[in-house]
Amino acid sequence: MTTPDAALAASLDGGFTSHHADLDGVRLHYVDGGSGAPLLLLGGWPQTWWQWNKVMPALARHHRVIAVDLRGMGDSSKPEAGYDKRTMAADIHRLVDHLGLGAVSIAGHDIGAMVAYAFAANHPESTSKIAILDVAHPDESWSEFRLLPQPDQHVDGDILRGQRSYLWWFAFNQVRALPEKLLDGRTRPLVDWLFDRQSADPRSIDDRSREVYARAYSTPDAVRAGNAWYQAFNADIADSLTYRPVRAPILALGGDRAGYRWLRTIMPAKGTDVRVVEVSDCGHYIPEEQPHAVIDELTSFLG
Repeated sequence: MTTPDAALAASLDGGFTSHHADLDGVRLHYVDGGSGAPLLLLGGWPQTWWQWNKVMPALARHHRVIAVDLRGMGDSSKPEAGYDKRTMAADIHRLVDHLGLGAVSIAGHDIGAMVAYAFAANHPESTSKIAILDVAHPDESWSEFRLLPQPDQHVDGDILRGQRSYLWWFAFNQVRALPEKLLDGRTRPLVDWLFDRQSADPRSIDDRSREVYARAYSTPDAVRAGNAWYQAFNADIADSLTYRPVRAPILALGGDRAGYRWLRTIMPAKGTDVRVVEVSDCGHYIPEEQPHAVIDELTSFLG
């Protein structure tokens, strides 16, 4: 029987197919296609590997492209623990070994960007280059995020106004047990709210994709696992204090509505070879909002 992920993978040019790997207590789902130097794509909340669908065919012309559902995401397993980014990066490292890839490049968005950075920090021998899209690894500054919105950040208005967006869901996702009950079978309104307010053009994320994401987070177990990425931020902050600047080349892409200003400030200290690029007419969901910019920047960066 064809699974939804298998059908989605087959719909993309580049010979993409859906697979699973059992790796030391965690089962990761990934979609694999193309040929050439390996490039792993890691997505974020509340999305799945499908968030890369607009860029995968073009990247597959020059790379073996592997889009991964992280621990807790999509069709990957959802264990009770292990959602700190160091452990999630170890999952990806085991997948790299499982596939016999050697050193790899990784592009990560949102939670995936945190995992990409943790991968480079903990597994430098397996890292060629990393690309960070719109979000950096948690550090001490994250402890200072505002609970209340700034005066010009209205909950029903522009949450991206000002220096940083109003991240109310960071607090909501910290709550244990309640979000699973509230969102059981009702994630579509949350998905729509986030995409409508964090993208420059909400039409860039179509109804089919929104339904893919809503379905992926439609069960209590999926909500619990996705929220666990956020509940591990304190552990991630502690881990960040032990990391030296990453020596692999880093490309950071930030949308011009909010992400770029933040990345421009903090990313230069995160590595020894860092380039920060502003993506025009773009909110948070860069691979879907501005796929051509992502393709161009990654193609140039990866060589």
